[in-house]
Amino acid sequence: MSTLAQFSMHLASLIPVVGQPEFPAMLIRMLKQLVPIDDATILAYPPADLPIIEYFEVPTGSTHSNLGQFVKGAFLLDPYYLAATRDQKYGFFRLQALSPTGFKEGEYYKSWYRSCGYQDECGYLILLGGEGFINIALGKTGHSTFFTKPQIAILEAICPTIEILCQRHWLEFGAQSNPVNLRARMHAALDAFGSSLLTEREAQVINLVLHGHSTKSVAERLSISMETVKLHRKHAYAKLEIGSQAELFFLFLDSLMSANNYQGGDTLVAYLKPPQPRSEPDE
Repeated sequence: MSTLAQFSMHLASLIPVVGQPEFPAMLIRMLKQLVPIDDATILAYPPADLPIIEYFEVPTGSTHSNLGQFVKGAFLLDPYYLAATRDQKYGFFRLQALSPTGFKEGEYYKSWYRSCGYQDECGYLILLGGEGFINIALGKTGHSTFFTKPQIAILEAICPTIEILCQRHWLEFGAQSNPVNLRARMHAALDAFGSSLLTEREAQVINLVLHGHSTKSVAERLSISMETVKLHRKHAYAKLEIGSQAELFFLFLDSLMSANNYQGGDTLVAYLKPPQPRSEPDE
């Protein structure tokens, strides 16, 4: 059966279930019939709320998913999320087209993508209206396995159809749903991370490192030498009492996820504050 015939057949079954609970699974099933895909996730981003997992698969060879950690804060560093929210990019993209130079050397890639088992990723960013959007992530997990040019061409060609189907299915996510903009608060927390302990330049370096930029990329962004970047990073690590990008990544996530009712400022202020001793009741 030709690719066009397969697409037409699946589309005939998919259209009637738009708005129904089975739609996400059937959508992924169709994509897997058209292109060999090892892993798939669908995340819905309401305008002001944290992401909602609409569909996921436990990566091959793993007994768990780290999506729980992702939706609590790690998504702030995701190239697909940044492309949609910061750059207003929507459509079909490969990871390599959205990630900064040296991204695979950064801790976000090592901590997130390796734990997913991804060797390659592509996916859809679909605007729902306002600031709501859908991210359909498609991964290859086999060793030395990548999406081929013909496979990418198929997924890109059907993007307009996937877009309209998803916009109809997730219509309600395009509306403002929370008077408190939780994602805006989390962006503020990321921007302020380390500011209570670091100089302005050190904080800038650390923020770019968290976003997956290499030493060279940070130097180019800030118009400073690579040696200066290394020096700022060394000083920042010493002040934060960490010794690696891995520790930096998890320090950020831990401080963010432990910040209850965040109202602004550096999350490290409360995170590093020693617990107050409990007073004994008077006898």
